Amino acid sequence: MTDSVQSAINSLPSDGIDRLRPVRIWLYTLAAAVLTLVAVGGLTRLTDSGLSITTWKPVSGILPPLSDSDWQAEFDAYKQIPEFIQQNYWMQLADFKFIFWWEWAHRFLGRMIGFLFAVPFVIFLFQGRLSRKLAPSLALLFLLGGFQGFLGWWMVSSGLSARLDVSQYRLATHLATASILFASIIWVARRLEPRANASSPASFSPKSRLALKFMGLLVFIQIIKGAFVAGLDAGYAFNTWPLMEGRWIPDGLFSLQPFWLNLFENMLTVQFSHRLMGYLIGILGLAMLAYGFKERSGLLSGWMRLIGILIILQVMLGIITLVLVVPMPLALGHQALAFLLLGSIAAALADSSSKPQLA
Repeated sequence: MTDSVQSAINSLPSDGIDRLRPVRIWLYTLAAAVLTLVAVGGLTRLTDSGLSITTWKPVSGILPPLSDSDWQAEFDAYKQIPEFIQQNYWMQLADFKFIFWWEWAHRFLGRMIGFLFAVPFVIFLFQGRLSRKLAPSLALLFLLGGFQGFLGWWMVSSGLSARLDVSQYRLATHLATASILFASIIWVARRLEPRANASSPASFSPKSRLALKFMGLLVFIQIIKGAFVAGLDAGYAFNTWPLMEGRWIPDGLFSLQPFWLNLFENMLTVQFSHRLMGYLIGILGLAMLAYGFKERSGLLSGWMRLIGILIILQVMLGIITLVLVVPMPLALGHQALAFLLLGSIAAALADSSSKPQLA
């Protein structure tokens, strides 16, 4: 997507009029909407609401139940899945409505984001704000968003027959795709900044760009690890820090065979792995922070300070969330801050490009 976006920028007229400003505002609004969608998705997870809607109706599903008979039909469908039979058998219709509305809101917001993308996209296309090379790149983002909706149903379907919950593998895939979508939107929006509003990338050396890419990769992997922690409800266990089970390296890390299965299905190992990655990212974050304050000025040092601060805050928030046994506001903040951190790295990488921006 890099070459097509930059070619689109270069092909636009440099007449002093920033015709891409509405496009950037639209993209940043989309990014905020995706972040909100992720937060609502986290709420559906924390309230055990994700399996309350047992069908996928991309069009008609936009309407909630409108009559008592509609509500009873939805509740009867929910009664057929293992989560109700083995875990939520005590629920009455009023209890079901509570979890239904969270899942419905999550799906509704996803549909609205589709409209938020499609309608301005068509308008900007007819206004000539999108070049022939930029439009396909933006269309790819739209397709990625649509694919994210499909992955959501693929994830939900894993918990409708033989499981009490969704597959942690599918949950991780769903969250990973959302993070790629969010970071891509931020990256494209930042690359559309005119030169007058974007600092020179000259201060970014090849080593600094490599460091940013490496940090972005680590944060992305950590988000996936966090999804496995959530998928296994591992955050509700081993709620001490810095020790686990009274030890620095707890027993039972590789109790499953083959050994690699522990990284994805052993609650103890999944949380321990998430902690270790957090320590590594935290150490690198301190180094970035030290560099940013040492240099004091320049585009690179500014990004290093911001990213370093976000990393330290994220590590602290993760520890507090664990020790307090996953309070909902802290858990949602931990998830949202991870996305903001990844988005900041994407923006820094966009600024680090040596290719010319719009004059």
